[in-house]
Amino acid sequence: MYRKLKYLTKVSLKKKIATKWFIIVNLILAIAIISIANIDQIIKFFGGDFDEKIEVVVIDETKKCFDYFKNSLSNFSSSTDKEEVLNISLSTKTLDEILEEVPSAIVIELLKDDLNYVKAKITSKNTIDAIEYQQLTQGLMAAKQQYALSLSNIDENELAMVLKPLDIERMVLDNDTNETEDMTTIMGTVFPTLILPFFMLVIFLIQMIGTEINEEKTTRSMEIIISNVSPKVHFFSKVLASNIFVLTQGALLFIYGGVALLVRSLTSGAENIMGSLSPMIESLRESGFIDQLYYIIPLTLILLILSFLAYALISGILASMTVNMEDFQQIQAPVIFLCLIAYYLSIMAGMFHGSLLIRILSYVPFISCLLSPALLVLGQIGIIDVIISIVILILFNYLMIKFGMRIYKIGILNYSTDKMWSKLWKAIKSRQV
Repeated sequence: MYRKLKYLTKVSLKKKIATKWFIIVNLILAIAIISIANIDQIIKFFGGDFDEKIEVVVIDETKKCFDYFKNSLSNFSSSTDKEEVLNISLSTKTLDEILEEVPSAIVIELLKDDLNYVKAKITSKNTIDAIEYQQLTQGLMAAKQQYALSLSNIDENELAMVLKPLDIERMVLDNDTNETEDMTTIMGTVFPTLILPFFMLVIFLIQMIGTEINEEKTTRSMEIIISNVSPKVHFFSKVLASNIFVLTQGALLFIYGGVALLVRSLTSGAENIMGSLSPMIESLRESGFIDQLYYIIPLTLILLILSFLAYALISGILASMTVNMEDFQQIQAPVIFLCLIAYYLSIMAGMFHGSLLIRILSYVPFISCLLSPALLVLGQIGIIDVIISIVILILFNYLMIKFGMRIYKIGILNYSTDKMWSKLWKAIKSRQV
């Protein structure tokens, strides 16, 4: 039995890996991941420049608004930790003279207005990026308010105190709440990127098992295979080969990501990478997430592997009930829908803080693989809850093997869909495997 299982697994795995299509797809994935991680360097190579300053020339009729405008933009850049890309200067030339001298410049005219103190006119040869335009309009609004205050009979020292940025000191008495806020921000940005490969691999796993089983049934090669091996050996070989394949593909995706970071460090310098990642790393350190990785990573890996097994088992059982890919596409829809629910719930986990329902859903197989790690990171559940999810998933896989094997044995050689559900129900109640 072991020799036949090993042989069938090897043959099934060879169909998936030892093909030109697998090599081409992974080559495309590697190029895509490396290119996306280094997209700014690629654009620079073809003539683009992310570091190029945007020239903003101001014509100030009020003689005061320019300083307020420039200071407000500087405060905006420092508060958002964003590198200042606007090169602001004051000019006494006319609009036509400025555009003739610097055609790419954004010219802002600050004009006196009897009703609204000041009005602005923005002129540019090309369209302005939405982020930069919003930054300019916010700066102009702040400049108008400061200019209006300066025209009032207010002492200069008092005016300086009014215009001084508000100093806010944040104090959270509950440390857990403070950590939850930090982790909610991280979960909304980093976590969706990390779980997306798993979501894609699950979809690929479901499709792969269904396609292979239906292909063997359609070509009638299934009859030859089952005449030489038992349905149990055939079933386990498909599940085992598919799981080895997706785990290998997942490992390759992480390798591609590592190569992408290596290429970026060689092209833009390790200092730039650490400079962009240091705020996130510091936030992770302050929230205590890094100190928790020693148990979060092993528990998450166990959940993912067990979930891969669960999705493979249910896909193989459902595929045995169908006679073509069209039928399998319809019958697999609920499984994919469950995976989709798990994906979105894990992304929105921070919105359900303290919810009993979301805690119960973290125990549900097919959903716990993504939701439980998310809630664990947020601190909404503990290690015991994740262990409960793992135990439930192990029991679920056991029941799937025990009763699903009966369905698989009946359905694998059945090419008729007449009274299929009644036959399957009888197979479940049968004690023969």
